[in-house]
Amino acid sequence: MRILLTGASGFLGSVFCRELSGEHEITGLCRGRQTSSPGVRALRLDLAGDRADGLALRGLLSTGGFDAVVHAAALSSPNQCQEDPGLSRRINVEATALLADLCAEGGLPLAFTSTDLVFDGQGTLYAEDAPPAPLSRYGEHKALAEQAVLARHPAGGLVCRLPLMYGRSEPGTSCFLDGLLAGVLRGEPLRLFEDEFRSPLFARDAARGLLLMLERKARGVLHLGGPERLSRLEFGQRLRDALRASGVAPALRIEAVRQADVPMAAPRPRDVSLSSARAAAFGFAPATAAQALPDVLAPK
Repeated sequence: MRILLTGASGFLGSVFCRELSGEHEITGLCRGRQTSSPGVRALRLDLAGDRADGLALRGLLSTGGFDAVVHAAALSSPNQCQEDPGLSRRINVEATALLADLCAEGGLPLAFTSTDLVFDGQGTLYAEDAPPAPLSRYGEHKALAEQAVLARHPAGGLVCRLPLMYGRSEPGTSCFLDGLLAGVLRGEPLRLFEDEFRSPLFARDAARGLLLMLERKARGVLHLGGPERLSRLEFGQRLRDALRASGVAPALRIEAVRQADVPMAAPRPRDVSLSSARAAAFGFAPATAAQALPDVLAPK
């Protein structure tokens, strides 16, 4: 499959390239730092840039011979989006709407990566038909982007809501697991929320899940969540077990904290765990944290 991937130098984009470039022809768009993944054709293009970038994107889509587009580019820090809503809207909403228009014009399937943070956290194990009710600007803008994809490209638009992701980061990228491991190396206790629940997903499974949904011609909205509803505290306990099994940090201490103990710019929902039954029907079967973490921690 010939895939145009936006956000190729981000965390998920770099994992997508590393995992799939040996099997598929990937062209990766980067806003700043270019991806260095072997076998990936890297191009610098700002989706939220000026008219010249928009024209360049239109030309690329019309002449590139692509089979599908995966839109993983985003301003993904909820706190940054809360503090700079104008930038968040340009990157997360307007660029997505433009891409949906162009893919619709060219008849290209578009897989858009959204977030579990479109929900308010008052429920649990959200299904795809649960109404979005975001608490943060990031969640609000992702919900608007979902609407744009579905309205502007009904024949080929796919919204994939993703949860908290973890995995092995490429240089220049990071995920929340990197912060935990840095604290472990400094000998610090891990202070983790006991009252925030997600469906953590191994990023390799996220990448392969996106590809699987494109191959199965899925459309509309679906969830690519991990197989467990875990608090951040419980995820940290899984990490501690994996580190102990590998002989690292046997004395690691974990301290339970609550969301109210840590002031942040963006409001955080309590429980945005996802039900991924629809994706499972397509063959999506992600690893548990206990299964995935040893692979993440193994020496390169």
